[in-house]
Amino acid sequence: MMPGMDVLADVVAAMKTGPATFGRTDLRGPWGLRFAHSFGATFHLVLQGTAWLRPLGGDAIPLGPGDAVLLPRGLQHALVDHPDSPTVDFNPSTEQPPQGQGARSLLLCGTYRLERERPHPVLSRLPDVVVVPANPGRHNSLRTAISIMGEELDTQRPGAAAVVPALVDALLVLILRAWFEDNDCPTDRGWARALTDPAVTQSLELIHEKPGAAWTVADLAGDVGLSRAAFARRFTEAVGEPPLTYLFRWRMTTAARLLRDHDRPLATVAKEIGYTSEFAFAKAFKRDFGVPPGTYRKQLTPA
Repeated sequence: MMPGMDVLADVVAAMKTGPATFGRTDLRGPWGLRFAHSFGATFHLVLQGTAWLRPLGGDAIPLGPGDAVLLPRGLQHALVDHPDSPTVDFNPSTEQPPQGQGARSLLLCGTYRLERERPHPVLSRLPDVVVVPANPGRHNSLRTAISIMGEELDTQRPGAAAVVPALVDALLVLILRAWFEDNDCPTDRGWARALTDPAVTQSLELIHEKPGAAWTVADLAGDVGLSRAAFARRFTEAVGEPPLTYLFRWRMTTAARLLRDHDRPLATVAKEIGYTSEFAFAKAFKRDFGVPPGTYRKQLTPA
């Protein structure tokens, strides 16, 4: 039975501000690609062969077939066939790199367009470089998606133009889920714990499912079977902020998504996220975003 609310899927949907851009990159050594800082989250898949990731100011990281990399803050970096290889500037969605005569590597490189001014803690609390290695027996869904993607890109079978973008879209959730699973420790603080602690997860599901409800800490604690103090402590340790602070954050995130993706009247948006008046909602939104909701919506509308 599927759960009524999937918090991770909901967060990712709220963070996305547009479709991903990506490109298939077929390389033969020697090669070196330099990626400029991105205002989205950059990702790379090694579909065939090997590569090295050189983060700005960091040590080179070896990558093999099936490995996935996510740079949540779009950090400047390079991909190379050898740690000492020189690099050239590269945009995977518009360019093909210089070709050598050496060993082949097939990569999928791209960027997710995500909300950067007010990133959700799922994104903001990740490290600058997230690597999910292709460990046998781990993260079968992610490994299967990468395998299918590699086959579709390499063979160019009919329908690949529909299959690949759908897999790329799902890839962000698969990478995040795999990383959280690998970093789940009961004594750690962070979203790896938040998504695996039953009480915290259940409370997040309640908030996400009904952001407009008049939640109190006592209400949430009672619904998950904890005392008020124990619940508040566990939630704050896992999520990184108190329950009602997160509730306000999610209400504003939901409001921004509704303003961005729908043409509902401001009074309707206000009611959906728990405000009894449009004025109160507009005041809270402006305090958080710096502009009134009507102005925010106009700024997102193409001229």
